Amino acid sequence: MDTTLTDPIVGHVLDGRYRVESRIARGGMASVYLALDVRLDRTVAVKVMHHTLAEDPQFVRRFIGEARSVASLSHPNIVQVFDQGTDGKHVYLSMEYVPGRTLRDVLRSRGRLPAREALEIVIPVLAALGAAHQAGLIHRDVKPENVLLTDDGRVKVVDFGLARAVEATNQTKTGMMIGTIGYMSPEQVTSGVADSRSDVYSVGIMLFELLTGRQPYEGDTPMSVAYRHVHDSVPAPSTVVGDISPSLDALLAAATDRDPAKRPSDATAMLVAAVEVHRTLPKTPAKNGQHAAPGPVTPLASPAEPYSTGQMLAVGAHTPKPVNRTMVQPRGDLLTTPQEGHSRSVIKRRSTWFVAGLALLMVAGVALTGWWFSGGRYTKVPDLLNQNITVAKQTAEQQGFVVKIGQARFDEHVGKDMVLDSDPEVGTEVAKGALITLIPSAGPETVTVPKVQGMSEADAREAIGKAGLSVGRVSKAASDTVARGLIVKTSPDVGRRVRKNSSVNLVISAGLLMPDVTQMMRDQAEQFLREKGFNVQIDETTDDTPPGTVIAQDPAGGSETVAGANVRLTVSRGPDQGWHWPWENEGDQAALVQVPDVRFKSVEDAQNELKAAGFKVKTRNLVGTQRVVGEQPLGQQPAGTQIMIWH
Repeated sequence: MDTTLTDPIVGHVLDGRYRVESRIARGGMASVYLALDVRLDRTVAVKVMHHTLAEDPQFVRRFIGEARSVASLSHPNIVQVFDQGTDGKHVYLSMEYVPGRTLRDVLRSRGRLPAREALEIVIPVLAALGAAHQAGLIHRDVKPENVLLTDDGRVKVVDFGLARAVEATNQTKTGMMIGTIGYMSPEQVTSGVADSRSDVYSVGIMLFELLTGRQPYEGDTPMSVAYRHVHDSVPAPSTVVGDISPSLDALLAAATDRDPAKRPSDATAMLVAAVEVHRTLPKTPAKNGQHAAPGPVTPLASPAEPYSTGQMLAVGAHTPKPVNRTMVQPRGDLLTTPQEGHSRSVIKRRSTWFVAGLALLMVAGVALTGWWFSGGRYTKVPDLLNQNITVAKQTAEQQGFVVKIGQARFDEHVGKDMVLDSDPEVGTEVAKGALITLIPSAGPETVTVPKVQGMSEADAREAIGKAGLSVGRVSKAASDTVARGLIVKTSPDVGRRVRKNSSVNLVISAGLLMPDVTQMMRDQAEQFLREKGFNVQIDETTDDTPPGTVIAQDPAGGSETVAGANVRLTVSRGPDQGWHWPWENEGDQAALVQVPDVRFKSVEDAQNELKAAGFKVKTRNLVGTQRVVGEQPLGQQPAGTQIMIWH
């Protein structure tokens, strides 16, 4: 879907600084957008709270607390928060933009991971959480969706939106249950209590899923899953997958113990244990002659030393699953016959060396072939679809490709300036450094609303249909410039670009209608009608209304007429002699108030001014403008008198 048409924030410049380019994701609390910081000329991610939540002060405080908490952290495995602010009704965070994919995406595409690779992802997650725990912050919602694997091989923990400063008692508000059921610790489920050991439990559940390809508990309802977290012990991953080492089982059992006191005290403590388990695991053997990836983790010098993301495997690098190793037996087991003479021994040694050399040459050839076709010479076209075209080009160039931007194509579902397609297609094997062409989306096809003013309804429908649009609602309105039955205007307006096949509303002229000027003062009514091209004739008569008031007209207001028609106005001369206004008695003069002259002002301003002076206001629409063309009565009037204004 084109967010430029459906999302009003796209294209907006937040706080005069962040130009929103496109929407990246939408969550329960906020939407995340790709934006350009025009002040520092850098790409950022902007998280904007949903309007329904932005109106709730409690959620706003939590949102602002996220900025203050995470901005205080500086760690290579935590997405950095740059700024927080408000722009009208928009409450937002400005964050580091990290192109990549989530750990959930990796699990969906690959299934379970080898033990070493799983730890090589969990270790930097623990390093990030350890830094937060040392700063007095907890995450509360650790899960694969909140772990990013960047395109250059780093691991980043995102969305500390539920993290709060741990109070002196290490307790949170009683009864609150914040997190995701599948990864929630027993104490979070039962009492809402969460501390650093709750994050350790969630990491343990995530490690179980990485090793086995599924979560430890499944149920028909979230509460059934929560019940099992409280009452069951997480099974050892080796009971699900047979090639898990006992040390890894022990690490996971400690992390997911139902008793928080028996878990590692925080993420740093679990980090030390995880690094030690990783050190003891056998390196994954190469497959089809390929060299195995070097061990990415080095032991920490001390528990406080942060884990280096530069040492982990690159994103997308696939560690082959363990295969049966070739057994190497002791040399004595190979001596099945007695030793023969010296010459036979020499011949046997030469034969052995020849065979060994030939085997070595074959292995080297297979390895070289594997390197050439699998890792060294060829690579796959990355998946850049639905990314901003500028960001996608930069990402591909960083991976060594030569990038060309192709001709944009219209698309109903992919937003403007997002990658619609690539040539070659995603996943195609190509030589490193090859040229790939990225095809941007031009968004939904748009057309211009044609000019149909003055046309008949039939002709207007034909013109609108030829433009690739359809006619929507048809209504009528009076007009003193457009003849009856012809088009007065359209909505959207003429010249506006709209999505192809959308509808255009038509307003048809009901002809020229006689304005109703009764109750208006003679000079105002006469001036107004003459400006409209009518011929005005005046008759005067005695009446109890104020002198000069139009008490009747012919033709009557609202009747159909033609330009230049004659209009006869009957105007009051006032009452007979001896009659006086009720307020003219002595002692009532103090109640008179000067009526403000609001002619030619806007209707809204006129109403406000008259009400402020103590009068009631009634309006009458003459010509459909928002400017006052007549007012009655004027002069001094008792407070509370109703003043009529025409517009």
